[in-house]
Amino acid sequence: MQITPCNTLAELNELASALIIHELQVKPKSLVCAATGNSPTGVYKKLVEKQTAVNVSELTFVKLDEWYGLGIDDTGSCERYLHENLLQPLNVSSKKYIAFDGKSNEPEKECARIAQYLDEHGPIDLCILGLGKNGHIAFNEPADSLHPCVYLAPLSETSLTHTMVKGTGAHIKYGLTLGMADIMLSKKIILLVNGTAKKQIMDKLLEQKISTQLPASLLWLHPDVQCFYCDNDN
Repeated sequence: MQITPCNTLAELNELASALIIHELQVKPKSLVCAATGNSPTGVYKKLVEKQTAVNVSELTFVKLDEWYGLGIDDTGSCERYLHENLLQPLNVSSKKYIAFDGKSNEPEKECARIAQYLDEHGPIDLCILGLGKNGHIAFNEPADSLHPCVYLAPLSETSLTHTMVKGTGAHIKYGLTLGMADIMLSKKIILLVNGTAKKQIMDKLLEQKISTQLPASLLWLHPDVQCFYCDNDN
């Protein structure tokens, strides 16, 4: 993992978006996995500003995870976030976007559908990730063991207090998510970490001790991870 420390959030957004654009120019038909949450928002805004540098119509996007029980009409859903911050501003065709249905009555079939897509069209070329306060990646929570492939994940108390769902009134217990093997098979990973709230877990990650109790630490085993890190909120 290569760490790029940034003095400001604006610097992080600029550097990360520049690298993403470079990667998409090198491989214009990339399969891109897009995270949600606070960390990538500024980067996505930069990508929208610079979209003329990339032929977006050639790209395919796959959603990293989703709160089970939430859909596009629900405030706090990953689906709504991605549509508002990335897909609609970039005019991404629905045919070029693959996503969990967070309101499916058959979550296991949803997981199987996404898993089949990755089997047929993967691996992911570029995976954009954030870092959870407890070290989770997507909804792969700290545990004695981790799931390799797409699954319905029980969520930790830390995840359930995330600003995306806190105060929504939704009764969330699970998340639909790519597994760690799905993520680790990505050809390139960009990890975005910013804010004082992430400093403690980032310090642990920088110890380079691999543990399933810190899922993000498995990224040290990947051959091509670029982490952009800003330890302040500005």
